[in-house]
Amino acid sequence: MPEESANAERARIAEPIRVEQTLASEAASPGGAPVTFVNVIEPRLSWRVASAPRGWRQRAAELEIEYQDGSTRTARVDGAQQVLIAWPFPSLTSRERATLRVRVADSAAWSEWSPPSAIEVSLLHPSDWSAQWITPSEGAGVDDPAPIMGTSFDVDDELVSARLHVSALGILVAHLNSRRVGADHFVPGWTTYDRLVRFRSYDVTGMLVPGRNTIAAMVGNGWYRGRIASLPIHRGEFYGDQLALLAQLELTYADGSTVRVGTNLGWTSGPSQVLSNDFYDGQVTDLRRPRWPSFVGAVELSTAAIGRIDLATAPPVRELDVLEPIAVVTRGETTLVDFGRNLVGWVRLRVRGGPGDVVSVRHAEVLEGGELSMRPLRSAQATDRYYLAGDGEELIEPELTYHGFRHIEVSGIPAGAVLEVHAVALGSALMRTAWFECSDPGLNQLHSNVVNSMVGNFLDVPTDCPQRDERLGWTGDIQVFAPTASTLFDVSKFLDEWLDSLALDQLPDGTVPAVVPRVFREESALAGWGDAAVIVPWVLYQRYGDLGILHRQYASMTAWVELVHSLAGDDLLWSGGNQLGDWLDPLAPPDQPSAAQADPDVVATASFFHSTDLLAKIAEVLGFTEDAERYGALAERIRLAFCDSYVTADGRVRSDCQTAYALALSWEILADPVLRARAGSRLAELVESQGFTVATGFLGTPIVLHALTLSGRSDDAYRMLTSHDFPSWLYAVDLGATTIWERWDSLRADGSVNPGEMTSFNHYAFGAVANWMHRTIGGISSLSPAAREVRIAPLPGAGITSGGIRYDSPYGTLETKWNLRDGRFALELDVPVGVTATVGLPDGSELAGIEHGHYSYVVGAPSAGAPYTQKRSRTTIRKS
Repeated sequence: MPEESANAERARIAEPIRVEQTLASEAASPGGAPVTFVNVIEPRLSWRVASAPRGWRQRAAELEIEYQDGSTRTARVDGAQQVLIAWPFPSLTSRERATLRVRVADSAAWSEWSPPSAIEVSLLHPSDWSAQWITPSEGAGVDDPAPIMGTSFDVDDELVSARLHVSALGILVAHLNSRRVGADHFVPGWTTYDRLVRFRSYDVTGMLVPGRNTIAAMVGNGWYRGRIASLPIHRGEFYGDQLALLAQLELTYADGSTVRVGTNLGWTSGPSQVLSNDFYDGQVTDLRRPRWPSFVGAVELSTAAIGRIDLATAPPVRELDVLEPIAVVTRGETTLVDFGRNLVGWVRLRVRGGPGDVVSVRHAEVLEGGELSMRPLRSAQATDRYYLAGDGEELIEPELTYHGFRHIEVSGIPAGAVLEVHAVALGSALMRTAWFECSDPGLNQLHSNVVNSMVGNFLDVPTDCPQRDERLGWTGDIQVFAPTASTLFDVSKFLDEWLDSLALDQLPDGTVPAVVPRVFREESALAGWGDAAVIVPWVLYQRYGDLGILHRQYASMTAWVELVHSLAGDDLLWSGGNQLGDWLDPLAPPDQPSAAQADPDVVATASFFHSTDLLAKIAEVLGFTEDAERYGALAERIRLAFCDSYVTADGRVRSDCQTAYALALSWEILADPVLRARAGSRLAELVESQGFTVATGFLGTPIVLHALTLSGRSDDAYRMLTSHDFPSWLYAVDLGATTIWERWDSLRADGSVNPGEMTSFNHYAFGAVANWMHRTIGGISSLSPAAREVRIAPLPGAGITSGGIRYDSPYGTLETKWNLRDGRFALELDVPVGVTATVGLPDGSELAGIEHGHYSYVVGAPSAGAPYTQKRSRTTIRKS
């Protein structure tokens, strides 16, 4: 048994315990202590051991919970697990708050206690709500000003705590005593509202005063009543035409009594300064109107169809950065501003003008001929307008819209009246978990572009683009990008909530919608897109070790695979149908983005195999033995059918293109080592014959370098990655790209925009190459869920003389730094407590069982052009 020992060298826990995979406590609203709101009665717990003596191993952990009445209890958990530990205490209840801390021990001594972490269970049951959904009785139509609804209430002395729980059909901005509640934007987020609506909870204790107080919320159209895609329907016709608000303020006093102030028929309403608002078209604001209306309008109970209501636990949309202009050009009363990089958000201006002067702000990603290029936005107007009050300097910015842009045009007032201009970058406030750097500036910029595109498009849901009349949660895009996304940022809760929507929106026959939340009336099974139902949960399990995500999504996964099985028929070849295929293959005509080189039947059957193969692994992990055997056998039959129908004896795959070989090799469809070798050689021949340029679309691009590397062709993979010729990743970098483009040539070398419709300049899908950069240049591959076991094996190439990655895994920070100098390869490595590494060096040596600590290795540098085969990372199957 470990003992209390003041003299023994001990482990150290430097950060609060993590609750439900949250890497840091959610910042509370102004005036409140940090608190993480949870929506379960038995939240799982994780911790990181910041440092420990060499050879130390966690043998036990002791958890302590302190309840609101000051009482405590402890629980001991034996073993080395640190991630997503089952709740060891009695179940919590709605509104219950507690403080947690942990200490750990080997066989000798306990560590110090971790810093405390406060959690609070939010509202779990419909019976917890006494508030009612309300909507203005009049004056709040789709073309009317955004309404504000509010009321006043009294607060007695000795207030102990105040919690505000809010939701809307639309998007809301809540205020208490004219102060904004929290820093979140676009609350409650985007769901299929008649099936699921989310709410947010805030600690607002410090925002209230004894005596009279006011609460009010402005509600905008958002996703609920704004334009959706380029569908030929009027705003308000998709989900509903009636905005609604749900708010419940709960006051707790020192004597234990509680008072609730909730939305009901006693609230009143009035019009705001926002005359119109739409995500695509922008916001119109009249600053001559009072900020707070007279609230003389009545409200009524909403009759809209509303699904279950759940606490939103994914990071909210917040202000992430503020950018200064890098160039300002004035032309009379028009000012062009360049912010230096493509971003998502809005513009904040400080101006001076006369009463009624109209300031217009238009947004675009690129310039053509020195002017804003608006054509890529299609029908989106992307314009904000302000009617100035004219009472001196005015700070103006929207609240109910967002744009994708690098450039803006400000018009309507003299240039000298624009006193300040800044770009405000928005996105879901995800925790960054990986940083990459190498000696090649172009690759560093490429990686930065990947990060920028992810940050801008992970805005409540993972969208394809942030600027035009689309901005949808395309399943195929996130399917290919999930491995990269889950390395760069903690997306555990973000994608968990999105997958919840996917399962809710999935059709009864198993069809996965092309976009989630679903917006298209007609759906069909799409290979590579519907497979997100299986692939994304598997990726999250691999990154975070969360068996819960596999359990929750299992019915959705099996429904998809069974649907495809029925479509494939007895021969197990999924053929025909309306497929997107290897979307945006660079050789496809601009007006036919699905006309790829890869045969869509080959792509579909390969995808069928991959999802079935993963489902067999998932069933094994979950302990569903019969399912594991059944889906494993089905995967083998699909493999044989694929090889018999699409692969020749010399390893040629039908359609003989980069994507066809990338799928067959990366997904291990070719079991015969001779066939694999021949297919790998043919892929390398194709890549060389095409000048080491990219000839793949959405489905082939994320894995083509991996396929080359697995085939012992890492030099070819490097030549492809570092090519500057069109089409290539660095082609866009050379043209000044700061985000990933939808097309390889969204912008042409002459500065003109591609004539096709699909010309977004902020589309993360092709940025999935960063996953290869992390694993191959950075050198970190996970061998087991949550990176508890890893392989460290950087592969130098393409004249790159140094590289490395820092990855904040669930157990702690893994970091590699390597360089080539004077014929030697030097590697510096940091391994966190709880992780075991295997190190592979370029001279072929393998070092196993490396535990936590700092390590240095020096070996002879690999000779130029020497073949080096990256060993496949095998995942350890751990049964529940």
